[in-house]
Amino acid sequence: MLIVMKFGGALLSKPEKIKRSVEIIKNYVNKGDKVIVVASAVSKVTDELIKASKEASSSNWENLKKIINELEKLHFNLAKDIIQNKNILEDLTLELKSLIEELKETLFSVARLKELTPRSKDFILSFGEKFSCAILCAAIKNEGLKAKWMTGGEAGIITNDEFGNAKPLLDLSSQKLNWKLTPLLNENIIPIVTGFNGCTPEGVVTTLGRGGSDYTATIIASALKADEVVLWKEVNGLMTADPKIESKARTIRVISYAEASEIAYFGAKIIHPRALKPVIKAEIPVRIRSAFNLDDPGTLIIKEQKIKPKEIVKAISFIKEVGLINVSGSEMVGTPGVAARVFKILGDNGINILMISQGSSEVNISFAVPRDSLSKAVNLLELNLLGGETVKEISSESDVCIVAVVGAGMKGTPGVAARVFKAVAEKGINVRMIAQGSSELNISFIVKEADGPKAVNALHEEFKLYEES
Repeated sequence: MLIVMKFGGALLSKPEKIKRSVEIIKNYVNKGDKVIVVASAVSKVTDELIKASKEASSSNWENLKKIINELEKLHFNLAKDIIQNKNILEDLTLELKSLIEELKETLFSVARLKELTPRSKDFILSFGEKFSCAILCAAIKNEGLKAKWMTGGEAGIITNDEFGNAKPLLDLSSQKLNWKLTPLLNENIIPIVTGFNGCTPEGVVTTLGRGGSDYTATIIASALKADEVVLWKEVNGLMTADPKIESKARTIRVISYAEASEIAYFGAKIIHPRALKPVIKAEIPVRIRSAFNLDDPGTLIIKEQKIKPKEIVKAISFIKEVGLINVSGSEMVGTPGVAARVFKILGDNGINILMISQGSSEVNISFAVPRDSLSKAVNLLELNLLGGETVKEISSESDVCIVAVVGAGMKGTPGVAARVFKAVAEKGINVRMIAQGSSELNISFIVKEADGPKAVNALHEEFKLYEES
């Protein structure tokens, strides 16, 4: 079997965790599987690189040097604590020194110019994965296996030039990934690929945005027609609710691509919804497993599954830090293009809309945005829409959250919405806005943020999600 596995930053943050990751890889290889590994940056390293970029753009030399020194110390200490083979450690030390020097030169150039371009920032952020992959590759070699690490771009992930959130050119990437990785697999060499980054057709480094490492893994799996993608985490898999909110939350054993995408979109940080896109067409299963509980099979994500009577609802998702905006005016009734104008204003200014609702009266449009975008969104809409004949008022609320009820079993099942809102009402919770797509995979609604956890608990109990089906 060909398995593409991805290790997150938390699993590369300490010597014992890296050793655990290597042990998992070795177990698969010893079973006769071919393995491709994708790795994230060590936990918090990307945040430090973002901070370093900002310090460089402001020419804060002392702070910049301090961050570089801390990054150097962190990765060199990990290397020394993991690698016993003297020759492998010497090679790794040279590699890390070279990478640190390259990072330092780049940051110092930004500091001298006092200019940080999106292109420069992507190049700087790519170093986190380069450091971790160099260390992981050496750790695998230390166990007597053959391995070679490379950047996402070197492996063949080709993207457009939308720096910071680049889109893969999947057909071209597929060709190049096969050309680069297949010969290594044929020689029993484990390819270690940096997650999160690729490059343009001209070879300029790009980053894939949030969830980028999972995305890297699924792009590679789709290109090489892998048998399975395994995303190794510190948790057992996708849960029926956030266990920090709902103590009875349990692991979901099997879930469809569509349901997993909905759960991911509405707050679950275990996987990003776009990471599933490459494997859906190829119907490659994705498994989320805990590296520290190998007896647990985790969550299996597949094309579709037989819906059991008890599985009307799969999970309750929750997004905090949300803002609600209401655009209203009696003249909006029957006036074409109002919604298009509203959303164009926000889209042109990079503001993401999380949820939309409009009544058939057309008197108002309500929508949710991330709370840190709320003030900017309201200001833009007031500047562009007020003062005319159509829109008369723009109001907002900043202390709200989104609760989403997700499950393929809701489709065609009467009474689900009634149960949802009855359970919430019985807890004295006022619903501020409701949305449901035609797919019937989810019912989403907005409540005051303080009421969010109560709503999650009530719904988890109503649909008895704590019970194994």
